[in-house]
Amino acid sequence: MFRSKIVAAATLAAAFTFHTPLFAQDDAVVAKVGGVEIHQSDLDTAMANLSPQYQQLPEDQKKVAALSQVIDIKLVAKKAEAAGLQNSDDFKKRMAFLQERELHNAYLRDQFDKLKPEEIKARYDKEVAAMPKEEEVHARHILVKTEDEAKDIIKQLDAGKDFTELAKAKSEDSSKSDGGDLGYFTKGRMVPEFEEAAFALEKGAYTKTPVKSQFGYHVIKVEDKRDAQPPAFDQVEPQVRQIVMQEKYSSIIDDAKKDQKVEITDENLRKGYDELTKSE
Repeated sequence: MFRSKIVAAATLAAAFTFHTPLFAQDDAVVAKVGGVEIHQSDLDTAMANLSPQYQQLPEDQKKVAALSQVIDIKLVAKKAEAAGLQNSDDFKKRMAFLQERELHNAYLRDQFDKLKPEEIKARYDKEVAAMPKEEEVHARHILVKTEDEAKDIIKQLDAGKDFTELAKAKSEDSSKSDGGDLGYFTKGRMVPEFEEAAFALEKGAYTKTPVKSQFGYHVIKVEDKRDAQPPAFDQVEPQVRQIVMQEKYSSIIDDAKKDQKVEITDENLRKGYDELTKSE
């Protein structure tokens, strides 16, 4: 469950990423258009909101693209003002929506900025505590083409040969350079025949008969068994933060709905909205 939430948080991260730059106190003038100054803050805002293809550009090229965009906006905006478009009902409605959207974003930024490191760690600890116990094994294997080859390797192991050295010498798997080491894995990670044999072994034991799979014949040794370990906090802290932000966002919306009644007059829209909000 925790691992699936981590994946979901990564997917949803973009929904809670606000393209708002940090403005320097010295907001220098970088250009002028018809006497109107373009400040570094204007350039930073444009850079933060460049389309994805421009975001891939080197920093210097991004700055030029952003400046070009700001200059174009300033030039055309003057023409729009001269035409009186700012007085149209459509423009005013759009500006009202944009203002509300920016207030929405500003409020969320303010709330998310107040998140404390201990809140993120507590959420991680809660998820780890709720994880069901799952066994994992640390195994090595030697993969060969024929059953006779595998039987011969088992005879050598019975005679006291070292498993790691035999894997380096005999295995045809890419893990041979590591002595056949596959690391730790849980059920569902390996092909069924391999998995069944590995989890049936005791720590330190190896298979006494070859294990056939679609890849060939395996000789398997289990180095260790333990409960599956959760991902380290440092590795998943950004994703856990996104989980906390997502939950905080839901809480903010729920609280806001207590204060203001939401009424949807269109029946189809109401049903769709209800279904959507139930799934969130």
